[in-house]
Amino acid sequence: MASNQLPSTQNNSDEIDLGQLFQLFRRGYNAIFRWILRVFLYLKKNMLLLIGLVVIGLAIGYGLNKIISKKYKTEVIVKPQIESKTYLYDAVNELQSNIGSRDTLFFKSIGIDNIDFNGLNIEISRVEEVGNSENDIQYLELLQSFENTDAIADLVRAELQNKSSFNHRITFYYKNPANGKIFAEKVLNYINTNSYFNSLLEVYRNNAIARIKEDEKILIQVDEIIANYTKGLASKENSSSNDKIILDNQEQVNIADIFEYKTGLIRDIEAKKLELQERVVPVSIINLGQNQVERKSFFGKSIVLIPVIFIVLFFITSVLIYFNRKAKELL
Repeated sequence: MASNQLPSTQNNSDEIDLGQLFQLFRRGYNAIFRWILRVFLYLKKNMLLLIGLVVIGLAIGYGLNKIISKKYKTEVIVKPQIESKTYLYDAVNELQSNIGSRDTLFFKSIGIDNIDFNGLNIEISRVEEVGNSENDIQYLELLQSFENTDAIADLVRAELQNKSSFNHRITFYYKNPANGKIFAEKVLNYINTNSYFNSLLEVYRNNAIARIKEDEKILIQVDEIIANYTKGLASKENSSSNDKIILDNQEQVNIADIFEYKTGLIRDIEAKKLELQERVVPVSIINLGQNQVERKSFFGKSIVLIPVIFIVLFFITSVLIYFNRKAKELL
């Protein structure tokens, strides 16, 4: 008999537990719903006050935006030449230090008179470049075709220097747009007056000019060899199967090697002409931007920040008043 009553007793216990669980869920739901209603009633009760705080905050923020003067900037993209990157950063730090100390004598020495230090600032950063792995592989394959030529050393040296010499962005901040760009130009002229790097550039340019002249002389000789070979083919019927050139010392040279050597000379001349075009000053200016208004983040604008501050202060005050009232009830 006792064993027959155990299952019914267990079922009743399970039903009681489930019923209690559903009651707990119902109570929690009712509590959350009542809390939402209280918040709604609280916001409804203080709706006019909240709208007034937002309107007052927007008005104050709008007024401050009109009173506070705008800040402008000019962004300049530059490229250091002949490993002058460290010098570029040191020069910018020197200029920023002189701005911080308001050294008018220094700026007069570089041709900047009546300088306004309010809002003046200079920053520098590296321009991140997006690499293309497919193009890099193609370039490496192209370099491999020059592995047995004299031009490979110069090509590798130029490529390593290009990879280690990133473009950099110098940003000038100021409040006077009329003199901002002039200030940036004079500062860049000052950076490029370094006597050491200018003398080094002169040596590089002279070497490049001499290299171009020598390559052009050799190129003329190679063209003569190719022209004589072409005339020989036209005069000899049985020479169509012979692709060798016999020089004065009776040494035979493959005609394909001659054409490859000529191509290497042309590319070397092109590289040196490009070097002459780029290496004019220690820091080349790629792009000198125009005056532009400095853009601030949305929440950094006073027209939005002040209303948010008012609303936050209102809720903090309400919470403190509520806690104070509850504390008095406990006492």
